[in-house]
Amino acid sequence: MTESRWLAEQFEENRGHLRGVAYRMLGSLSEAEDAVQECWLRLSRSDTEKVENLRAWLTTVAARVCLDMLRSRKSRREDAGNRCTRSLRPKREARLTRRLKLCWPILSATPSPSSCSTAQSWGTNRFCSA
Repeated sequence: MTESRWLAEQFEENRGHLRGVAYRMLGSLSEAEDAVQECWLRLSRSDTEKVENLRAWLTTVAARVCLDMLRSRKSRREDAGNRCTRSLRPKREARLTRRLKLCWPILSATPSPSSCSTAQSWGTNRFCSA
């Protein structure tokens, strides 16, 4: 049996464990699968002759890959959040201003409580509650 075939078999034996570790860290099955695939790539490129406990080595690699993914996810969210906040703030303010301009005549025309009783008795004022 060649070394690469032996590594592939050992990796397959540990795949479920690695997927579980990655899922618990990332909270997403698809990201966990990506992390496990990255572990395989790192294993296939590494010199494993000096590795005494392959399961422990793979678990460490999986944890590091997941941490890298979490850092990347956080920085992408912050970048996206900053871009969105900067670009939407003027639009949001303009939208709120337009809404206030539309609402102001209605609010300023709302009758006082004394005139509500008359309007309610006639059924003509929709702003007075019954």
